[in-house]
Amino acid sequence: MSKLMTRHVYTSESVSEGHPDKVCDQISDAILDACLARDSHAHVACETLVTSNLTVNAGEITCQKWETVNPEQIARAVVKDIGYVKPNLGYSYDTFNYLSGLHAQSADINRGVSRERPEDQGAGDQGMMFGYASRATPELMPAPIILSHRLLERCAALRKSGEIAYLEPDSKAQVSVLHENGNPIAITTVVISHQTADVPLKRIQKDLKEVAIEVLRPSGLLTNKTEWYINPTGRFVIGGPQGDSGVTGRKIIVDTYGGVGSHGGGAFSGKDPSKVDRSAAYYARYAAKNIVAAGLAEKCEIQVAYAIGVAKPLSINISTYGTATVDEAIIARVLAAGEIFDFRPAALIKDLGLTAPKGWSYRQTASYGHFGRKQFPWERTDRVDVLREACGLARKTKKR
Repeated sequence: MSKLMTRHVYTSESVSEGHPDKVCDQISDAILDACLARDSHAHVACETLVTSNLTVNAGEITCQKWETVNPEQIARAVVKDIGYVKPNLGYSYDTFNYLSGLHAQSADINRGVSRERPEDQGAGDQGMMFGYASRATPELMPAPIILSHRLLERCAALRKSGEIAYLEPDSKAQVSVLHENGNPIAITTVVISHQTADVPLKRIQKDLKEVAIEVLRPSGLLTNKTEWYINPTGRFVIGGPQGDSGVTGRKIIVDTYGGVGSHGGGAFSGKDPSKVDRSAAYYARYAAKNIVAAGLAEKCEIQVAYAIGVAKPLSINISTYGTATVDEAIIARVLAAGEIFDFRPAALIKDLGLTAPKGWSYRQTASYGHFGRKQFPWERTDRVDVLREACGLARKTKKR
């Protein structure tokens, strides 16, 4: 009996580094980077709010040499790097007002995390985190979110180089992809809303469509039926923090898998790795990606749950959506054993080098996605062979 063909269209969006929420994520993570550079055991929960001509920091930070960290200076440097350098935009690095409500971390929280033996470190919070991977793209990510990110990254590069000088920092992109039996086969719709100087709409639409075609054509998914909506309201001049306020941690779906799979609800940016909202989500992605890269499944989602102050995860669950090439229970047992992937907070932090980033920074994670970008250690596929052996399969001759 032939298998019934199924089709569906899935849409994901990305937002640029100049989107108000992403301005906040980057400031919070830049402050985290500064703290970890001084104290690898720093505890940081840093929130940022931006609006017209105003930047506010709040939260809890315990860090050696904290007196040498200048949050206001960091915030202004981030905003300048993003491209908010024109006071007439209503928000500029050299003119915004700044307020700080940062203070030391609660001793009640710290007593649940710090331990005499580092390996006994408890989780910094309760909750559940998810990691996901699929063979839909070379990055082992869902196609709609990866394509949306890449499109805005290219727009940002053209803006910063001056090649399209009328572009301003704030933008969004949305890509809808037709899937057949779970595999992406065509881009049905592309939406770009980009802040610009006051220039003719037809020029904007022509230029940005050319950019999008350049970025999306290599996917092989563009067709002559692809629909385009570029600045569909007709005008997007007032943007950024002048047009809309921003807050840290408000783009959790943009940050992860574009709505594919599940999400535990916890944001990432501004949190040190003792907060499992962030670190365990990274590690779950690491495990899921290696499972897919090892050929154990076409898709994989991992859920891990913690209690605050407790090192051992309360549960680790795996779903391969019926795509596993071995018994899913075998993969679950391998994960639960904790020998290939140890989900205790201290172990996973050490495994990924999260307290002392090398060749990457937390600020880099804060725009264009935390996943699917190979500079981050949780994107390695270095456990493929040991996973295959543990699940009773031969070693792969070619690694991804």
